[in-house]
Amino acid sequence: MLSPGTQCNLKIQLACGGCVLQLFQENKHEEKVQNPDREKDEPKADMGSKTWADLAGEMKIFLWNPEERTCMGRTAKSWGLILLFYFIFYTCLAGMFAFCLYVMLLTLSPYTPRYRDRVSPPGVMIRPYLNGFTIAFNVSQPSTWQPYVDSMHHFLAAYDDKVQEEKNIECVPGQYFIQGGNDGEEKKACQFKRSLLQNCSGIDDPTFGYSKGQPCILLKMNRIIGYRPGAGVPVSVDCKVQKGNESHLRSVDFYPGNGTFDLMYYPYYGKFTHVNYTSPLVAMHFTDVQRNYLVPIQCSLNGKGIINDLNSDRFLGRIIFTLSIGK
Repeated sequence: MLSPGTQCNLKIQLACGGCVLQLFQENKHEEKVQNPDREKDEPKADMGSKTWADLAGEMKIFLWNPEERTCMGRTAKSWGLILLFYFIFYTCLAGMFAFCLYVMLLTLSPYTPRYRDRVSPPGVMIRPYLNGFTIAFNVSQPSTWQPYVDSMHHFLAAYDDKVQEEKNIECVPGQYFIQGGNDGEEKKACQFKRSLLQNCSGIDDPTFGYSKGQPCILLKMNRIIGYRPGAGVPVSVDCKVQKGNESHLRSVDFYPGNGTFDLMYYPYYGKFTHVNYTSPLVAMHFTDVQRNYLVPIQCSLNGKGIINDLNSDRFLGRIIFTLSIGK
């Protein structure tokens, strides 16, 4: 318990403190009324403002501090250690990648694919091939068919009889030309002379029948290493109207023979070893096609193991093109 005197002194002190606080608040209120923008100016004065020159100076110091001799906050020793670390890190990373690549390449052969169990039967392609799979021209206008003729001559240059006799050998027809030896040993190729195409060789008729409205079109199978088409029986070719009036295609001649790919040109051993290999061809001579019509034609391969009826792939075992022959 406080004595009466002590309690009286405490009350006096509290009363004086309250008076001082009230007086301070009143003065503060008067200052606000007299200068309402003072509070707004005080934070700005405390925070300060930086000019562009100040910012440029700070950036200059950040890039190079002459007092501490640091560049972007790091000394030369610090930068050297960081660069050394990343050099060693990326060197080890590149070494690991090169080692993995080297080990993988040791398991592969540059001459023969390692896995061929999923290789599809061969697709086919035609020549000439200029503007898609539509061959359109007018017999009376040489400018419309001359590009096709030039393309045929250019393509058949590698099949000239003299070129084939110099580079390739004569083989036994009707059987596969199987060659042994190491994978890297150069393989011989059988002759496929241009003269075998007869009326479509471009020798007797340099226009390949285009000047007469009887165009020649060449068909070749795509190359597949080690593939033996037909399982011992030559693969043949036939052509028909793909959709429409079948009478629009009345006559087609095939060369050589009955339009077959002889077995002696197979198997193919790859471009690294079969350097002089020229793919065998079948020439299709369209001697009687309806004029002034778009005639869609499908030419298909026929033989054991050949797939030519897959709707999702128009080039697998067949080719579809359009002939449009004007007068």
